[in-house]
Amino acid sequence: MSSSLALPVTDPALEARLRERLAVVEKALYGHVQSRFPYVTEAASHLLDAGGKRFRPLLVLLAAEAGEHPAAEEVVTAACVVEVTHLGSLYHDDVMDEAALRRGADSANARWDNHVAILTGDFLFARSSELTATLGADAVRIQAETFTRLVEGQIMETVAPGPDEDPLAHYLEVVAGKTGSLIATSARYGARFGGASREVEEALTAYGEIVGGAFQLSDDILDIASESEESGKVAGTDLREGVPTLPVLMARASTDPADARLLELLDADLADDALHAEALELLRRHPAMDQARAYVVARAEQAKAQLDVLPPGPVRSALESFADIVAVRSA
Repeated sequence: MSSSLALPVTDPALEARLRERLAVVEKALYGHVQSRFPYVTEAASHLLDAGGKRFRPLLVLLAAEAGEHPAAEEVVTAACVVEVTHLGSLYHDDVMDEAALRRGADSANARWDNHVAILTGDFLFARSSELTATLGADAVRIQAETFTRLVEGQIMETVAPGPDEDPLAHYLEVVAGKTGSLIATSARYGARFGGASREVEEALTAYGEIVGGAFQLSDDILDIASESEESGKVAGTDLREGVPTLPVLMARASTDPADARLLELLDADLADDALHAEALELLRRHPAMDQARAYVVARAEQAKAQLDVLPPGPVRSALESFADIVAVRSA
């Protein structure tokens, strides 16, 4: 499999079709971020130029292969819709996170300022809405519902759970909104505009929702478990910044007196390197890590179970393999 495809496609013919159509999508994306004003075009093209795996549009193209006309023009349009929506959300994410880098390049808020980054995100959301309108009223409804969930997830990420609310359930809702919703819509659009049956469309939507959330949760585990040399990221970044993640929330639920020191550290300022290293080591040895891995593996299996409606073949195999990768990368 070529490393340039974000999904594990091993069938040469399917891989060639997806690669060819993804090139069409890539070219179209640059057209969709153009503005009448060069300054806006430059800002809107910034993260597109920085690259990315194009996982969401690729999922649209793969899901379309479950239908009767996977090469339909609407499929390419839908692939652009989800990627432009995703790009818009990244501009807003970087402002919320005060990020200096995105995909190895300066974030838009670092290169310009927060105002430009926010308004560029808004511009891209508007562009995705224009594109969606060409797909019909039902697509507009789906896009609006997806966007509602995405923004709700972003907002709820900034709000602490209430005193009577389960912090883990709160976090899982955030992940479902911020990540699962758009990946689910990617699969739905591909199936719908590729001409798949309603049964297949619903199954692939459920698959996308589950596997999308599980992929984010596996990132949570890797943030703790992976050495920097393996992952290419500084280990425990979320931990240092106090970002709640699956293993941390599961550890916090512990009532074992032996965990007192870890719980104390999780409430401390982990900007201190020594305290951060101690917390990271304790968390790596904690049963919460295995609990989190087991949760992700179970979600991956649930995602694969949605694919029973598809006939055996390269499309189903690729989707199953991706779910397997999500499970394995957290192990």
